[in-house]
Amino acid sequence: MSTTRPYSPGDHGPEPSGASGAAEGGAPADGMSAGGATTVPAVPSGGRQVRRLSFDGESGVVPLARDFARQALYAWGWLPAASADQRAAAEDVLLVVSELVTNACLHAEGPDHMEIACDNKVIHIEVSDRGTGQPAPRTPHRAGRPGGHGMFIVQRLCLDWGVVRVPGVAGKRVWAELGAPA
Repeated sequence: MSTTRPYSPGDHGPEPSGASGAAEGGAPADGMSAGGATTVPAVPSGGRQVRRLSFDGESGVVPLARDFARQALYAWGWLPAASADQRAAAEDVLLVVSELVTNACLHAEGPDHMEIACDNKVIHIEVSDRGTGQPAPRTPHRAGRPGGHGMFIVQRLCLDWGVVRVPGVAGKRVWAELGAPA
């Protein structure tokens, strides 16, 4: 089900100042690495770990986003998977990342940045772009036809997904949440 909310689920407002420039564990860092990636320390109250990727000036953004998400899954212990269910959950995350970034490329002049967060039970993926369109699963869904399946896939794999728009700011953030394997 798609929802449009003024904020993403679990969003409790802006991060503490300086959070985006620190590496995991709170050690000072320059905040950026190859591909514009930043790592934000876990939020102490919920154990939430966040990673951000900027697509500014990058080409090949879909494989870049998948590789970035895969690295996060390794860091958070989702990979290497110990069971088939864990492997399937990790593959679902990578597929949703691909679909959200691809949709931003096809329908919104490309993505600006991606954020992936984990709280050990849920993976939250968010892709921002400058597009004005509203993502939605194609209806009626025709499984045999090429193209147009991205948001249908996201809807089927995710616990929830939606779009966040900030009044007065161009673009949107498309978010999706997937559950950890049992």
